[in-house]
Amino acid sequence: MIELTVYNRSGQEVDKLSVDEAVLGGAVRRALLKQAIVMYHANRRVGTVKTKGRSEVAGSDKKLFRQKGTGNARVGNRRTGKRVGGGMTFAKVPRDFSQKMPRKQKRLARDSAVLAKLRGNQVVVVDALAFERPKTKEFAQVLKNLKVDRSCLVAVNQSDENLCKSARNVQKVAVLPVADLNAGAICAHQKMLFTKDALVAFMNRDAGGES
Repeated sequence: MIELTVYNRSGQEVDKLSVDEAVLGGAVRRALLKQAIVMYHANRRVGTVKTKGRSEVAGSDKKLFRQKGTGNARVGNRRTGKRVGGGMTFAKVPRDFSQKMPRKQKRLARDSAVLAKLRGNQVVVVDALAFERPKTKEFAQVLKNLKVDRSCLVAVNQSDENLCKSARNVQKVAVLPVADLNAGAICAHQKMLFTKDALVAFMNRDAGGES
């Protein structure tokens, strides 16, 4: 069991939580975690680069002059990649870099990522993060009170528009509902900030019907 301290927004201890490592698989599956991170970065690639090949540029297909007898080096048509305005040799075309993993593997990788953060003392729990209106200054002060001074992934139980707007201008901070957590996003940030209800919901997700 891992004991976690629950803080309020002022950074004061208000409660304790126990996390059972067995719920998260009991061990960090590093090979699976690496596969999930590679997939995460691959799926973020756009792959829309495009250059024109010799068949796509404007120009005649006619050979510029005959092969022999002119004293010049032999050439083809004006669309060849050797001439200015010609097509690119081995032109780049749009491609799909996306990768896939079975759902069970993705969930095991996500749990391994959370477990690695817990064992590395990189998880902070706050009792609540509700904002009446978007206020970046207040959110930044909460992070300062909780001593979160590095990149951080904020995990909440339900999406909160005021919280998202308060956090979007803070560098290296992202907000995700626990249902959308994935290994790539977790490992892309050095710390995790859970709200208390989000952590409880994440640890009890099987009881709530999520597989």
